[in-house]
Amino acid sequence: MSLSPPDFKNLKLLTLVAELGSLGRAAERMGISQPAASKRLDQLERGLALRLVDRDTRGSVLTVEGKAVCQWAGNVLDVVDTLLAGAAALREDQQTDLRLASSMTLAEHFVPRWISALGRTSPEVVVSLKVTNSERVMALAAAGEIGLGFVEAPAVPRELGSRRVGTDRLVVVVDPGHPWARRRTSVVLADLARTRLIVREPGSGTRETLERLLAGSGIEPVRPLMVLDANAPIRAAVADGAGPAVLSALTVQEDLAAGRMVEVPVADADLHRRLHAVWPKDRRLTGAAAELLRIAGGGTGQGSVRAGGGKR
Repeated sequence: MSLSPPDFKNLKLLTLVAELGSLGRAAERMGISQPAASKRLDQLERGLALRLVDRDTRGSVLTVEGKAVCQWAGNVLDVVDTLLAGAAALREDQQTDLRLASSMTLAEHFVPRWISALGRTSPEVVVSLKVTNSERVMALAAAGEIGLGFVEAPAVPRELGSRRVGTDRLVVVVDPGHPWARRRTSVVLADLARTRLIVREPGSGTRETLERLLAGSGIEPVRPLMVLDANAPIRAAVADGAGPAVLSALTVQEDLAAGRMVEVPVADADLHRRLHAVWPKDRRLTGAAAELLRIAGGGTGQGSVRAGGGKR
């Protein structure tokens, strides 16, 4: 029997199903619909003439054959990532452009200042910046499609090099007419878990940090009131009285100062988070990327930076 070579995205989908235990969550991670993911999985099974996944209402479980294929798929995808990262490194050696990606909060409040500082020390470098969510930034870094990324995610995958470049604090905000604005006591995580919040989209560092916090409440969070893919519409919705949200203190500082929002204290959680620069772990940062990382980290040393954060 002649077998069809599998599509790399279909292999990635299979590895995500194994990791997440759900075709729906795997589809969400890849940014595609569940029907599209189901079609991709069907294509992979037909091409290999094997049943790879058992699906039912409780989730998706890999078959024995699926587990074997998943292990081989991981090896294939690692090789492809290495190829892409190597090709990207070769491209960077041939030009002075520096491609960056940043999560929204960092892009709004930190990255432009760092780029300006880089321009003063390296005026010949042309910088391009893609603003997206933290998950997408890390995917671009892992694929070698950017020279450096900046994220606010609570955890950085092991396949990426990273360095802390700052801290941030999340705050619970409501409009002045909301009952929480008149509370004499702080809210607790259980209050947040029971409340329909306005949240960022899956893949956002703010959303992931919030979900990790709520997981510690011991209560299954209710579904969100709204899911929006940018900070500005969330701010507008909160100010209009739609409901509470959890955002970076930097993002809402002007709204708080102007009285459009009120910060609600949280009694039982540390809402601080770390901000990181990320890059492919097997790539040594040199030139403009290393200089920008030095600026972002507030360092004064010169030279290339390795994945572990040391300087050469």
